[in-house]
Amino acid sequence: MNNKYDVIIIGAGAAGMMSAIESGKRDRKVLLVDHYKKIGEKIRISGGGRCNFTNINTNPNKFLSQNPKYVRSALSQYTQNDFINLINKYEIKFHEKKLGQLFCDHSAQQIVEMLLKECELANVTILKEFIIKNIDKENDQYLVSTETDNYSSESLIVATGGLSVPKIGATSFGYEVAKKFDHNIIETLPALVPLTFSEKILEMCKELTGLSVEAIVSFNKVLFQEGMLFTHRGLSGPSILQISSYWKQGDHIKVNLSPKLNVYQLMEDKRKLNPKFDILNIISEILPKRLAQIICSENKVSGNISELSNKILKQLSDNINSWLINPTGSEGYRTAEVTLGGVDTKELSSKTMMSNKHKNLFFIGEVVDVTGHLGGYNFQWAWSSGYVAGQYA
Repeated sequence: MNNKYDVIIIGAGAAGMMSAIESGKRDRKVLLVDHYKKIGEKIRISGGGRCNFTNINTNPNKFLSQNPKYVRSALSQYTQNDFINLINKYEIKFHEKKLGQLFCDHSAQQIVEMLLKECELANVTILKEFIIKNIDKENDQYLVSTETDNYSSESLIVATGGLSVPKIGATSFGYEVAKKFDHNIIETLPALVPLTFSEKILEMCKELTGLSVEAIVSFNKVLFQEGMLFTHRGLSGPSILQISSYWKQGDHIKVNLSPKLNVYQLMEDKRKLNPKFDILNIISEILPKRLAQIICSENKVSGNISELSNKILKQLSDNINSWLINPTGSEGYRTAEVTLGGVDTKELSSKTMMSNKHKNLFFIGEVVDVTGHLGGYNFQWAWSSGYVAGQYA
């Protein structure tokens, strides 16, 4: 068996497969390996099995990194339209949900099969359940060892993903490889993850489990206006997942449960119109009744609006338009969609994804300190960074 390759890629997810395809198209002899038993499993389970594979609004300001300009080159070299063209080539039907999010009409498995077919056309060798024992570099060759075999390559691409969703095989392996080759790791944290709260707020969430409202959730100057979901474990939904990537432990977030209305102004207007209006009925016009009841009860308000002082009305309106809450934490990597932090981009070329410290060593996808917003941006980063590495590996 000839175990000498031009390119070895560790991790057969979105970024890894894309880099394998592009390397193979350049007539490079490519080996793509993964420690898991299934290829592209995170693609398959994403988006409720429909895979939110990109976003038509992709641009650099939709990504977090210690080095925000880093994503520009890759995103311009391989755009969302380039990936859409590939989808169209395979006649995979898709639709836009909202805010530019594109999903398969049928199944995410179509994306996995498309990528596997492209790998086959590019003569990529794929090995599953491939457990690496050691990686070294010797005479400009990267040496990858398992219990039974040794493999070598001129280029090594690390596409191992982050720590999110450990049930499908996420590990810290990529970070360990980076450290071995003298790379700095920006602290990793769960991102795009539901937040958890103190017992008092948790009780409220449990009572409202399953209820979804349109809300603006903000942290400092960052805000997202999307759905927010009450669950038996805390708060979730797109607006919470988005803010979780920015929130810092110990700080509060602000929730506006009625983004389209100034609640205090509305109550003043109602009081002038009819002082006998019942406060619960007024709040129930703005919010779902179950939520209105809990908020009125928490604020100890009831009866006619004329009986309530301006101070009480102001407090009530603030608890709707500017509800300040302190998360105690998040649900962690188990339910996080992605990992914040990773291999420091200051030590990587933004044009090629190559290490500035070791020639022909590349880091791509989620293992790098680049985290997209919710809505297909992380997949686009995988396609773009994978494509770029594949041009140079």
